[in-house]
Amino acid sequence: MNDFRQAATAGKFLITAEVAPPKGGDIAHMVQMANCLKGRVHAVNITDGSRAVMRMSPFAASLILLQHGIEPVCQFACRDRNRIGLQGDLLGAHALGIHNILALTGDPINAGDYPKAKAVFDLEAVRLLKIIGNLNRGLDGNDKPLPDGAVNLFVGAAVDPQSKSRSGLQRRFEQKVAAGAQFFQSQLISDFDIFDKFMHQIASSYHKPVLAGIFLLKSAKNAEFINRNVPGVEIPQHIIDRLARSSVPLQEGIKIAAEQVQLASKLCQGVHLMAVKREDLIPQILDLAGIPALALDSQLASKF
Repeated sequence: MNDFRQAATAGKFLITAEVAPPKGGDIAHMVQMANCLKGRVHAVNITDGSRAVMRMSPFAASLILLQHGIEPVCQFACRDRNRIGLQGDLLGAHALGIHNILALTGDPINAGDYPKAKAVFDLEAVRLLKIIGNLNRGLDGNDKPLPDGAVNLFVGAAVDPQSKSRSGLQRRFEQKVAAGAQFFQSQLISDFDIFDKFMHQIASSYHKPVLAGIFLLKSAKNAEFINRNVPGVEIPQHIIDRLARSSVPLQEGIKIAAEQVQLASKLCQGVHLMAVKREDLIPQILDLAGIPALALDSQLASKF
């Protein structure tokens, strides 16, 4: 499967959605949610210990999705493995047909459910991108030839357009491009004016697909929780008030997400949808935003 890479290269409007692996051995819910997204997203993003919470291996979860005919983007975080383990897992992922990779530094250990665990952080995202670039050229992390040949991974990186340090944001973005990032997935976007400035002042020069992070807010309490617990994100008060006034907050959250998808479609090459535990609502968000099923996705092709 390489629909995601082909769509990105063709300049199509990209749609991905995030699904977390189970916290246990039962894959039924994960598969059910991912199946709801068939025909509506180019790939399903599988998290790697997001927020430092222990879950099933993202490689195992990605392989399961492949077996169900769903193309994954597999996250690789540097927090839990050194460069030997990361390279071994990347080679294994490639051999299993998992070719879309999102290279991440990883959330800090104290954010999760094992605060006394030992963090590794042998690498961070930029150096991981460089190692993946090496593997794609047939070299290991020591610049030695791989005796069994090169891999062919389509690698992306994360970006936080709402970072308060604009110089730091630009420097980090440029470093990731130079290290080989072929697409970018943004953190949750809550201020589209700031995102617009990022796209025009920083990202536009590099011609790399950027997918805006869109989060389904289920209630005012949900939005307030995010403001308290997710660094760098501030859901505007008018959005919180809108959710609080609604008699059906979840439906209002769907409308807000659809409006944000429409805003993103005018600014960047895609969206990354996050609807924690309600991924089945993503098709409804896309319908409301006027985004057709992928087979009909012709009017957005080559827009970028």
